[in-house]
Amino acid sequence: MQLFKAAFERSLTERDWKQNILFSFQLPRGATHLRVLLEYAPHEVSGYLNMLTLAVFDPSGWRGAGHRHGDRHEVVIGADGATPGYLPGPVPPGEWAVEVDTHMVMPGPSCQMKLTIRADSDPEGQPAPAPVPGRTAPRGPGWYRGDLHAHSPHSDARWDIPALLAFARARGLDFTTLSDHNSTAGLAEMLAASADDLLTLGGMELTTFRGHALALGVHQWIDWRTRPGGRSMDQVAEEVVSRGGLFVIAHPSAPGDPYCTGCDWRHPGLMPGGASAVEVWNMDWRSEVNNEDALALAYRWLNQGCRLPMTAGTDNHGEHLDLKYGFNVVYAAELSEAAVLRAIGAGHLYLSSGPALGLQARAGSLAAMMGDALAAPAGEAIRVAASWSGCAPDDRAALVVDGEERERVPAGGQGSAAWQIESGAARWCHVTLRDSQGTVLALTNPIYFTGGS
Repeated sequence: MQLFKAAFERSLTERDWKQNILFSFQLPRGATHLRVLLEYAPHEVSGYLNMLTLAVFDPSGWRGAGHRHGDRHEVVIGADGATPGYLPGPVPPGEWAVEVDTHMVMPGPSCQMKLTIRADSDPEGQPAPAPVPGRTAPRGPGWYRGDLHAHSPHSDARWDIPALLAFARARGLDFTTLSDHNSTAGLAEMLAASADDLLTLGGMELTTFRGHALALGVHQWIDWRTRPGGRSMDQVAEEVVSRGGLFVIAHPSAPGDPYCTGCDWRHPGLMPGGASAVEVWNMDWRSEVNNEDALALAYRWLNQGCRLPMTAGTDNHGEHLDLKYGFNVVYAAELSEAAVLRAIGAGHLYLSSGPALGLQARAGSLAAMMGDALAAPAGEAIRVAASWSGCAPDDRAALVVDGEERERVPAGGQGSAAWQIESGAARWCHVTLRDSQGTVLALTNPIYFTGGS
């Protein structure tokens, strides 16, 4: 039986672009299901898509979000289940809100939006049992390979979580992460899937109007909404870190509006500000997100004195599974979420689509690995040594110092190289592996140089 119905209509223009439009209502006692329908037209203008998405809030807070394309969004929430992206559970009385997030309203004909909200007292089905977190058997210190950026139907992916896990196992990963757009609704299922052969990590992609960021290690929803004079992206980053997570700027040089709404990084306070890391490798190295530009941006930030780890992410949505993705190879104290994230935050990782790559630096009795700082007295010789394997005969290894390539050597299957840098003559260095076309196959995180006492 229907207990409640409300309908809202609005004509949106480009002045309504990048807004969080809230529609509040009082839900009566006795409701078992909330049903929301968003419809809008036109969907496409001049070859680009308008994009309106939904989020729902109950009297206690966030109940889910559906960040996906489409001009018709239907949501059902009840104790016996919920639309992907939303949290199942009782539908309590009180003040609720449905939010329409206008990620893109194209110039041209106005966008006609209709929002219909209903609540009923229909009999409930049997609620599914809550997933029980899985467990990965302890493994000690070592190099662990994994993905930090992937999606499920809880945002806009074409595959489900079991398929995401099957992909990770087929690629021989030790860990993999779910980072859906503005939703943590899939994390219970994801974290329940942890097993001895595969660690699953929690996260969320903060899909803001002016850039995307990964909140890694955060299992509860983070409010991504920023507004002038209100919550800033700096505060969002601080909240992620205060919860024990990593705030990773994602694909910062990707094409932005209107091609990919809000995909390029435009938060002036976080250039990089308090970010924990930056994703320089998204999907395939040659993908349209401009990874080469992202790496150049990371070099500029490093030259500004930021010790910012670099990460990779497949950003996989269940499509193009044969791409030459970059993965993170992390030296962690153990295979656990906390240890992996701690190692990434320290920069103890390299990124690779296949080859193994190592980097160390020594000055006298002092030694440093990727992510570390080496404090050598001014003028003292620093020996930087790299080793690799799994390369093709015409691949090349290169030493990069302060963002400039210093020397390139043939990689040829497996090998090593050593270089000497005078302390005080460089701030940081790292090593890249590229093929004959210049495509990055692997890259290390930097080693930093500081003057000793």
